Amino acid sequence: MQIVGYETAAGDGSAALLVGDEGIVQQRTLEEGVELSYSLGERHCAGTVTESTHEACDREAAPYCEEHTSHWPCARCTGTCSMPTEACHEEHAIYLAAFAPETIKVGVTRSWRLETRLREQGADRAAHIRTVKNGRVARGIETDMADRFPDRVRVPTKMASLHRSVDDEAWAAILDEFVPIDTYDFDYGLSLDSRPVMETLASGTVVGTKGRVLVLDRAGTTYAVDLRDLVGHEIATDPSSRSLQSSFGAFG
Repeated sequence: MQIVGYETAAGDGSAALLVGDEGIVQQRTLEEGVELSYSLGERHCAGTVTESTHEACDREAAPYCEEHTSHWPCARCTGTCSMPTEACHEEHAIYLAAFAPETIKVGVTRSWRLETRLREQGADRAAHIRTVKNGRVARGIETDMADRFPDRVRVPTKMASLHRSVDDEAWAAILDEFVPIDTYDFDYGLSLDSRPVMETLASGTVVGTKGRVLVLDRAGTTYAVDLRDLVGHEIATDPSSRSLQSSFGAFG
């Protein structure tokens, strides 16, 4: 068996691991209280997933080799493109997303995907600040604003603040500079009182997910796992026996 992908809880369903087993893909839900008991083996390319089928790849590059890596043309767009995809021509929203305690990024997405996109990123707060006719205009504005607000936040930064809340005063001060079309305040139900230990594991009790971050309890310690770091690992259905870093709270 191999972990071949994941789904965030951005839509109506729950987050899930996608596990490939002899060409069939199964969803392993990551709802609160679910017990995971996978030990991680060697990691290599996760191949391709089409609906419920999996085509394996044994190349060493992980999570995907060059042949199975998709290249999104909008990833580094600055608004000077020829709008090569159909999505570029759709109405776009420009937003600010806040991540605890006071990291704020600018981003763009198709208007109809705004709330889904924010949940995919694990934003704590957000404000829809402008709507424009297409992606090229949106990317140009995003580029101009990126001198002040970053256009991406690294996952380790998000993981390090899972136990913290947004600085209300700092967020309010930013909003005072704009006239938001709409604002969002997300609750992922984690309720952590201390910083989790960052690890790569798939064994423990699911506390919840926030974007692509999975939170697990195991042996008295809370761990934060980047789901992307699991993709490509061969797995066995036995608890991992490797030594893990523990929080001080585990010994209290």
